[in-house]
Amino acid sequence: MATASSLTSAPAEVKRRYEGSQDRPLGSFLGLLGGYGALVSASAGVLRWRRKALPDRVPVQDLILGAVATHKLSRLVAKDPVSSPFRAPFTKFEGQSGEAEVAETVVGTGPQHAIGELLTCPFCLDVWVATAFILGYIANPRLARTIAAGLAIVAGADVLQFGYDALQKTD
Repeated sequence: MATASSLTSAPAEVKRRYEGSQDRPLGSFLGLLGGYGALVSASAGVLRWRRKALPDRVPVQDLILGAVATHKLSRLVAKDPVSSPFRAPFTKFEGQSGEAEVAETVVGTGPQHAIGELLTCPFCLDVWVATAFILGYIANPRLARTIAAGLAIVAGADVLQFGYDALQKTD
């Protein structure tokens, strides 16, 4: 039978075992996950209160549009130089990492570090952005599609910019 002290020491032991020689903000990650869950739950409650039903299905074109928009917005938040003021409290500028993208190192400990990891990881942000897109899609499909279309247009323009640059370098 587990004692009170063994139950309270179990999380610390799990953290110590998981981290090894690294300092990982597991508690702060749990806080972010809890915040995400609370936001989704509150949003679902508001949608239910407003009598917004889940769609029976999401058309393939909306899935593709949502995927492209999610990709673009996640990269804008995580890598765009102009959005760096939002990341600055959690990161240190290291230089340019690609065309119109910056490289940053996450700084701090605890919540500061956890938020920094989220804000600099486009893959991590994808979940948050896709959730916002889906909630927006349920609340107001026309508005969500319009915003997603704008982001998809920018993503398409990016592809054209890279293509143009590649053609210029072949001479």
